[in-house]
Amino acid sequence: MPGQKKSPATPLRILFVINPKSGHGGERNLKKLISWQSETDGFDYQLIIMSGDDKERISNTINQYKPDIVAAAGGDGTINLMAGILAHTGIPLAIIPQGSANGMAKELHIQGKTESALEILVKGKTKAIDLIKINDRICIHLADVGLNARVVKRFEKDPKRGILTYARHLFGEMFLLKKYVFNISCDGKTIRRKGVSITFANASQYGTGAVINPKGILDDGKFELVIIKPFPPIKLLSITWKMFMNKLHTSDYVEIISCVKAQVISSRKTTLQVDGEVLGKVKEISIECLHKALLVKVP
Repeated sequence: MPGQKKSPATPLRILFVINPKSGHGGERNLKKLISWQSETDGFDYQLIIMSGDDKERISNTINQYKPDIVAAAGGDGTINLMAGILAHTGIPLAIIPQGSANGMAKELHIQGKTESALEILVKGKTKAIDLIKINDRICIHLADVGLNARVVKRFEKDPKRGILTYARHLFGEMFLLKKYVFNISCDGKTIRRKGVSITFANASQYGTGAVINPKGILDDGKFELVIIKPFPPIKLLSITWKMFMNKLHTSDYVEIISCVKAQVISSRKTTLQVDGEVLGKVKEISIECLHKALLVKVP
């Protein structure tokens, strides 16, 4: 059975899923490091190199190989894919950050250095965390509609990082700023809010370092709706600064609501992104917390 305890004489079985298109692009070096770590820690392993539509191939390999751990080497999109496959299976997911932002790895305090991430496989601990289901799509980290979705899309394509780069893209979007009316049903209550975006937050911060949800706790059985209200352009830098200083909740233009289940209906269609992947435009969004649905390896 996947996840069951093994006798000391039986080596761990680890399945590595590698996305060669992720930010670092060091597939050959990664294979060498995995081989070295296998000899050091005494585990058996198999490799899957992603090539496109890999979900069925990965699922079949898991069923056949029956790994004790599945390690995903890639960015947040790869982590999202594996979270969907491993949810409710009892098989822990290990993250080897190889993307450009690595938001979920940072949330779990997993260092960007590959050698450090590989050490967690055997020496780390296992933690149960929540997932969010958004319109039947699994989200492990953050999703949003409106302004943030467009800014993140622009930011992730930029090789530069930090507050100034984020502010530049946010400023660029200000010329295209759209306002929405959101009808929100949350845990039996119905409210109506004007906003430029709503973030559906399981975690607290983007890989950029911008903290969108200071209340974010990965295993509390809740997620947050972070509503950014319409704001005057003069407040742009103030809001950006508060995000990077973990003080967004102090802004007059931000409202944060904790939920277990919610439905959001927008006055018009708006861009939806989930874990860094833009899924298109939607008008209705259903969100539900899946409490402790996934096991992850952490330091």
